[in-house]
Amino acid sequence: MTKRHVSLPEEAEAGMREFVAEVDERLSSDEDTCSVVEDVLIDLSGDRDAYDRWQAGGSVSTAERVRLQSYDPCHTTLESEYYAEKDEEAFRRSKHLQWLWRQFDSLPIADNVEFALRFRRMLADHLFEECGDNCRFFKGISFTYGHNITIGDNTVVHDDAHLDDRGKLTIGDRVSISDGVHVYSHDHDVVDQTAVRNFHTIVEDDVRLTYDSMVRAGNKVGENAIVGARGVVQHDIPAHHIAVGMPAKSVKIKPGWESVATPIEDAGVNRQERRHLEYDLDDTLEVFDEFQRDLEPPN
Repeated sequence: MTKRHVSLPEEAEAGMREFVAEVDERLSSDEDTCSVVEDVLIDLSGDRDAYDRWQAGGSVSTAERVRLQSYDPCHTTLESEYYAEKDEEAFRRSKHLQWLWRQFDSLPIADNVEFALRFRRMLADHLFEECGDNCRFFKGISFTYGHNITIGDNTVVHDDAHLDDRGKLTIGDRVSISDGVHVYSHDHDVVDQTAVRNFHTIVEDDVRLTYDSMVRAGNKVGENAIVGARGVVQHDIPAHHIAVGMPAKSVKIKPGWESVATPIEDAGVNRQERRHLEYDLDDTLEVFDEFQRDLEPPN
């Protein structure tokens, strides 16, 4: 028994349930998502009076105007918005929801754990491709898009994890993702870093990715495996294995699973290419090279 149940006062419980249900209902309706996100952030930030004054033509400072405009996600940009290969239609909605998630986390109320877990779990149903039951998402989690993520039941993602779904990311049931973990689904060419390849990265059921570890794009961490603190996964980790180090290598099989696990000496296979995801860019798309480097070698 590692946790205990915590209950809230009845009045606080009722208010939280009502608010989360209200936002969920609005996001599930035909209402414009931008408007929903704007309303929620204005009210959670306590800025309704200033916003109404501004809308009525009242005097606001330049800084106030920028702040009030930024509650509307249509007046903002995210890094992933610049990625040339993104699905424009899917991103249009996921951007609004990701903005709500990120801005919610910046508010003091996000430190109210019971409320924040429920609010993020509700948002996950709208943002992710699929999210299972009873998942728990803690503070500071970031995504590329959100709409390329599938997560199973009873999975926990702790503070400041990064789930990169520039490609595709599948996370199973009962997975534990510790603080500071990074799971990637895209990679860059070693010469031309503007050349991006996307992959399907897989974390199977019952996996533990421990503190500050990283899974590189296109790899699979097998069922019931553990990646040790600050381990860097650069090839598939077999089911039931314990992998540690940079790069992460299998050093042990979980006691009791030896009869069904791949032998240690057979671990360390890279199957990244099997999970490569092709994409095509529109010929009319205007792209730019932000680095402007000379890529020709000296000889």
